[in-house]
This record gives sequence, structure tokens and C-alpha cells, in this order.
Amino acid sequence: MSAWQLGLGLLGAVAYAVLSHLLMLHAAGQPWAVAALLGPLLALAGAVAWRSRQRSLLAGVLVACAMLAGVVARGGVEDINRLYVLQHAGIHLALGLSFALTLRTPLSLIGRIAQRVHPLTPDMVAYTRRVTVSWVVYFFGMSALSVLVYVAAPWSDWSLLANVGTPVAMAALFIGEHLLRYRLHPEFERVTMMDAVRAYRRGAAAHR
Repeated sequence: MSAWQLGLGLLGAVAYAVLSHLLMLHAAGQPWAVAALLGPLLALAGAVAWRSRQRSLLAGVLVACAMLAGVVARGGVEDINRLYVLQHAGIHLALGLSFALTLRTPLSLIGRIAQRVHPLTPDMVAYTRRVTVSWVVYFFGMSALSVLVYVAAPWSDWSLLANVGTPVAMAALFIGEHLLRYRLHPEFERVTMMDAVRAYRRGAAAHR
């Protein structure tokens, strides 16, 4: 993945976030809006499942696609907002669990990714475990916050949180950790964010 491809991907993510916010405010109950909002996410999950040959994930995506088709065919659902909240909170809960489960092993998820870039010292292993814990807290916290805002605040506030606040917070955590890493641990070998992206892609390819 080149720098321009990564930039194009980020631009597409920003455009999708803004479009999702507008659709949720002005056309949340429309069947075509449901397909426009959830379709790209399912397509992305399907592509990841296909490339990594994860049959269980691919089967889940196919079931979700069938359910989405059913929703569109019926003309939507009675409480479409609740569907969006469950999707947002559920995704973050699943990610939090996937990160948390790796804390039971000697090398956490972030440690496994970092190990594909360079050898890890004991200090690096401990640091990557703390970073993994940070992501677990973020994912669980965002899941809980999603439900809380939905219950206690107007729908426009939840839409802003889900479509704008979530990607901004995730990017801030990722970039902030990358910058803080060398201030706290100047002895760590310096790698670029592109190196991290390539390491993740190599890890996915290794499990095909």
C-alpha cells in the first residue's frame, strides 16, 4: 500500500462518515439509506474475510447481507435508529473482545503486529501490552458511550458521535500513541505508520 493509496482510503473514510451523518439525520428510516449505510461496511468485512479465508466470518457477513436485503425489501424497520446503535456498539464490543483475548497470551495483539516490523525486547513487549490494553479500554468505552448517548441525548448527538467522533477519536489514539511512543521510550527503533500498516497486511497474508 503506497502513501497515496492510504491517503485515498482515508479521504474515502471521511466522505463516508460525513455522508452517514447526513443520511442518519435526514433519511434514517429509508430502505435505500439503510443499504447505503450498512452495505459498504458489510462489503469491507466480506473482502477481509475472503482475503484472509476466514470462513466463519464470511458466513456471518453473508447472513448479515441476507438480513439487510430483507430489511430493504420490507421497506425498513420500525426502529431503525436502534439498529444503527446496535451495529455501532456491537462492532466496538467485538473489537474490544478480540483485543482483550490476546492479553491472555505472552504476546498481545499489538505485540504480534510490532514483531513483524522488528525484534522485540522485554520492554517493548510490556509496552505493546499496555497499548493493547489502551485499545481495549477505548473499544469498550466507545461501545458503552454509544448506548449512553442514544439513551440520554438527541439522535443528532448520537449520529455525530458515531459518524464523526468515532473515526476522529480512533485516529487521535493511533497517531497520539505513535508520537508518544518515542517520547516515553526513545530507545525504541523508529518505524513509520506505513510500516505498521504493511506489517498488519503481511500478518493477514500469512494467515491465508
